[in-house]
Amino acid sequence: MTDLRIRPARPEDLDAVLAFWKTAAEGTSISDDREGVERLVARDPEALLLAEREAELVGTVIAGFDGWRCHLYRLAVHPDHRRRGIGSALLTAADERFVRLGGRRGDAMVLVRNERAQHAWRAAGYEPQEQWRRWVKPLTD
Repeated sequence: MTDLRIRPARPEDLDAVLAFWKTAAEGTSISDDREGVERLVARDPEALLLAEREAELVGTVIAGFDGWRCHLYRLAVHPDHRRRGIGSALLTAADERFVRLGGRRGDAMVLVRNERAQHAWRAAGYEPQEQWRRWVKPLTD
């Protein structure tokens, strides 16, 4: 996988990232719009990591750190490039980022219905915490 490059997203990448998520990501998020992703990159320019092979976007992960906890979102690999270590490489890069920032534990948002993703997260050393439930409240209409 020496031809795989992982780097932080830049503002000029964001339209490609949004289009990529429509193909590669499971489900949609309230923040899957230009404004939401711009805000992420402006606030934390190293949080959105991209995996590229021959200048083609093949994977993403958001490795957000709020100063206390490490959160992982939007791990996505293009369907034509899955099972080639791209997700693992992205998670390794995210883990390294978290360690540099002083993070102690990473957590991931994984859809219950996305069994393929659950296997990938488990293989990466993550495990579900059944005692927790996510609570959400939309802040806009």
